[in-house]
Amino acid sequence: MRPALLDPLFAPLNSLPGIGPKAGELYARLLGRESIDDCRVIDLIFHAPHSLIDRRHQPGIARAPQGVIVTITGRVDRHQPPPPRTSQPYRVFLHDDTGELALTFFRVKGNWLEKALPVNETVTVSGKVDWFNGRPSMVHPDYMVRAAEAENLPLVEPVYPLTAGLSARILRKAVEAALPRIPDFPEWIDEALTEKQSFLSARDSFLALHDPRDETDLDPQAPARRRLAYDEFLAGQLSLSLVRQRLRKVAGTPVHATGKLSKPVLAALPFSLTASQTTAIGEVLEDMAGTERMLRLLQGDVGSGKTAVALMSMLAAVESGGQAVLMAPTEILARQHFTTLTKMAAPAGINIDVLTGRTKGREREAILERIVSGETQIVIGTHALFQDTVVYNNLLLAVVDEQHRFGVHQRLRLTAKGISPHMLVMTATPIPRTLVLAAFGDMDVSKLTEKPAGRKPIQTVTVSTERTGEIVARLRTALDEGKKAYWICPLVEESEASDLMSVDERFQTLKSHFGTEVGLVHGRMNGADKDAVMLAFKNSEIRLLVATTVVEVGVDVPDATIMVIEHAERFGLAQLHQLRGRVGRGDEASTCILLYKGPLSENGRARLSILRETEDGFLIAEEDLKLRGEGELLGTRQSGTPGFRIASLEAHGDLLEIARKDAAYIVERDPDLTSARGEALRTLLYLHRRDEAIRFLRAG
Repeated sequence: MRPALLDPLFAPLNSLPGIGPKAGELYARLLGRESIDDCRVIDLIFHAPHSLIDRRHQPGIARAPQGVIVTITGRVDRHQPPPPRTSQPYRVFLHDDTGELALTFFRVKGNWLEKALPVNETVTVSGKVDWFNGRPSMVHPDYMVRAAEAENLPLVEPVYPLTAGLSARILRKAVEAALPRIPDFPEWIDEALTEKQSFLSARDSFLALHDPRDETDLDPQAPARRRLAYDEFLAGQLSLSLVRQRLRKVAGTPVHATGKLSKPVLAALPFSLTASQTTAIGEVLEDMAGTERMLRLLQGDVGSGKTAVALMSMLAAVESGGQAVLMAPTEILARQHFTTLTKMAAPAGINIDVLTGRTKGREREAILERIVSGETQIVIGTHALFQDTVVYNNLLLAVVDEQHRFGVHQRLRLTAKGISPHMLVMTATPIPRTLVLAAFGDMDVSKLTEKPAGRKPIQTVTVSTERTGEIVARLRTALDEGKKAYWICPLVEESEASDLMSVDERFQTLKSHFGTEVGLVHGRMNGADKDAVMLAFKNSEIRLLVATTVVEVGVDVPDATIMVIEHAERFGLAQLHQLRGRVGRGDEASTCILLYKGPLSENGRARLSILRETEDGFLIAEEDLKLRGEGELLGTRQSGTPGFRIASLEAHGDLLEIARKDAAYIVERDPDLTSARGEALRTLLYLHRRDEAIRFLRAG
């Protein structure tokens, strides 16, 4: 049960004044929740300000700098309403000892200005001053009060990230209504650490977070932010440690590889394994041979040969008399794995089936029967593999492709079904070490660092969008020579606010050049249509594929050799590297063209030049972490990724290390969190919505 102390924080967000159904949807978007029903008061308290408005600056009218927010106190001289039926503004003039200021208002209705700013009254106004022809004006001041009431003017005001349709003042009001609900929390941090780090209490840290007095309070190293970052890391590391402890407690079935199936498969492979593939296979087999369950993360750059490692691991499970599953994030990928693995495993003569959400009717029933009887030895599929209708004969190994789409929650669900296979999780997103700790602290890690033999380097060039015409002409030549190309766009449809080229529009333009040779794939299409286009591309019925980033993960068309990425400056480095990895998979030399819209920022230029200089995914990921932060690195906040709200891996990396050690110490000393500190830590886990770990404690 969640401690009653936290009830006010977990009340629905719309229990705060002024949040009705219309505003509710805006708050849900702002706070990254599905709908207002998912939003709680605590979500708003974690919504940190990023800058501040300082109204303490009161230079006098004549000395007010251009474009800076200032506070002016002066006497109202006259009102100048616009002539009827014109679009001219309404002006109010006031003066102080140094000069005259025009307050400018557009589309004024009624006589509210005469009431708010009476002639001969001394008033205090605050806003940005603009100078034009030597005359200062302030358009729509943020605040206007009579001088007698000026002490009500907030002199320092936090500025929060907003979403279209939600005003800063309304958001601020909601935050102010939420803050009094913060209780005095029990202290969950060790006293010695609190002293060493000079941490404030958790409550004082939240209050200080929303009440910055100057720029230093906004710095990630400000005491309040460091304390809250540590809490966030500790909650994450503790829940991972608890999960790991429980998963480890569920004994694994030892898997003893005999080589009976893997030897003929290895002998028939058209390539020999790289040194890091051999090492990774050794680590996996050693883990699986023990009585504890394996939980291993296999990190390998695009094209480093993770599939071969997965296959050898799965064959070991079959040699030991069991079954193995391989779960992919999408239907396209599952079917592709099925094709590849069936071909690779043919010499072993084993039975492989594929099961996805689209396998229906008799075909599905037949597959389910083969799985339960044990006739099927390897099953490949999507999330459908772990639905309640699927019963395994003797599942010894689960391989999960693309970890960040299969987080801790799903791993728990699997264990809750009473299935406790060894787990090998593969990702092609090279993740820096700090991020591995944050997201996958409950796993051991193997890395594939070499590229398979015979892979040619990919030539990467950056080209301004002004030269798009030249690129199209070069594509014409390439397609005439029988080559295949991808053209990637960032958006699905043109929105007025954006000057990005939408995928539909780009498809139409290219179609006018290349006719039926062009196909289109994007995330809004249904699975069957997507698959049909991908198949046509694979079979060379179309030669140019216009797509959004749906092709990022694992689509394998070995004879595609050209990749054009439009608005490359809008993508993360890791994502660009993933997309680039879709070419260069065959034996022909490949090219990746990064089209950018100038002028590039310093940061943008640095990012694109890293891609030109290296194909090392791990190096790229480290650079990406420095340049952009971890929130972006793993894509959106998918389950299992650490979407930190206050903590930042670049700024608070030292705290992550401490939190990890602290979590390990707690789990060793107080595995059921029953001590006084353990009880306080339960509150911390609930506060950070890490309750799955607590539910696990009770179930364990």
